[in-house]
Amino acid sequence: MNITLITVGKLKEKYLKEAILEYSKRLSRYCKIDIIELQDEKTPENASSKEEALIKEKEGEKILSSIKDNMYVVALDLNGKMLSSEEFSAFIDDLGLRGNSNIAFVIGGSLGLSKAVLNRADYKLCFSKMTFPHQLFRVMLLEQIYRGFRISRGEPYHK
Repeated sequence: MNITLITVGKLKEKYLKEAILEYSKRLSRYCKIDIIELQDEKTPENASSKEEALIKEKEGEKILSSIKDNMYVVALDLNGKMLSSEEFSAFIDDLGLRGNSNIAFVIGGSLGLSKAVLNRADYKLCFSKMTFPHQLFRVMLLEQIYRGFRISRGEPYHK
């Protein structure tokens, strides 16, 4: 299985980079993992809703250009479906059984995802109604993917 994280914004914090490397290494036993970091658009402090929409559109274009035709796209979206860790594990397994071996998880920038990206998504997933920093969210997503593989194989990790 091939898993791609398409993310907007660069990681700056060393501890987050180290966590990403650790989970990427752990995941390499189960899948091929690729992380695509896209440059975020600078948002003025008092941006109007029109300016914010334009920024989301620009970031959305970058995201869409990174998505291959054969990818099953999972958009991380506050209006998406919430799953337990067990349900998430079954979701990934089911995708593989249905022949979707190229899965792209898309994490937008600080303003979220454009309508075009949400329309391209095959599935919308919500981790929580809370808002998280998108840099930290990468670690959380990789951890849940790793947990999902461990659960589906009956390996000790999930408690």
